[in-house]
Amino acid sequence: MLINLAPGSPIEQKLQAIRFGAGAAGGGGGASSVGGRGDTAVNEEVIEALKKQYGFDKPMHVRYVIWLKNISRLDFGESFTYQEPVIDVIKSKLPVSLTFGLFTLFITYMVCIPLGVRKAIKAGEGFDKATTLLLNFTYAIPPLILGIALIYFAGRTNWFPLGGLQSDDYESMSSWGRFLDRAHHMILPLICYTIGGFTELSTLMRNSMLDIIKSDFVRTARAKGLAEKVVVYKHALRNALIPIATGLGGFLGVFLAGSLIIEQMFNLDGMGLLGYQSVLARDYNVIMGITFISAMLMMVGRILSDVIYVLIDPRIDFK
Repeated sequence: MLINLAPGSPIEQKLQAIRFGAGAAGGGGGASSVGGRGDTAVNEEVIEALKKQYGFDKPMHVRYVIWLKNISRLDFGESFTYQEPVIDVIKSKLPVSLTFGLFTLFITYMVCIPLGVRKAIKAGEGFDKATTLLLNFTYAIPPLILGIALIYFAGRTNWFPLGGLQSDDYESMSSWGRFLDRAHHMILPLICYTIGGFTELSTLMRNSMLDIIKSDFVRTARAKGLAEKVVVYKHALRNALIPIATGLGGFLGVFLAGSLIIEQMFNLDGMGLLGYQSVLARDYNVIMGITFISAMLMMVGRILSDVIYVLIDPRIDFK
């Protein structure tokens, strides 16, 4: 609703384009080819036709009801910018965001869970202090600064491509060559995507593990003479993973949201950039389509988190 109320609607943008076109066609002194009030006028018939074309001839609440009916069929309308169905526009951008989202999720959890466990076991020792200092340092680096530094490094060394997802001769490569080329292009963006998430998840895992290690059942397991690895990885780790599972739901929404700064710097044509450009262009249908799909993914993520809770801890029952 706020975006609809903001100035610069698709109708106004179209009228502006018509006025500029009329002015250019007039050659600096001729009569308008569109309206009759000078070279920048547009008659009411044209305005009404544009409103009907874009569906703005109805009140906002009526348009909203129509939109609700259409989304039941996954019909998000047509993009004002791309002049094609919104669902097709989103499908064309989704693979980029989905690829980086899945890799970010996998790398983050594969690094942070063992790192958090190790930090909890070595709490207060040199390893814990050094990794905490390093994680806080990397967390303090803004993605924009990190991206610029990585691009500068790539430009100076020529070790990595500066942007995009594939080389110019990608089509002539073998299957293995294409895989390596894609992986080569993804290294720097993935560093930007993942490095900030290491700190939060590692710290959460460390603190959760510390709480579990101090529990009575862990002390009992040690008192029974079980090996430390069995106590930590069999009895404590499973319970410490419960808070970590909470974040899985949020990652599904991040797949679509993407990261505008990273996509812009590394020339990645993903969902974050699409959403930003759609807001600037007042492309309401694309904005609403992205918002709806993001909300659905968030809901699916919450359900997935609940299922993971039950799998990790059988004591949890939602009946």
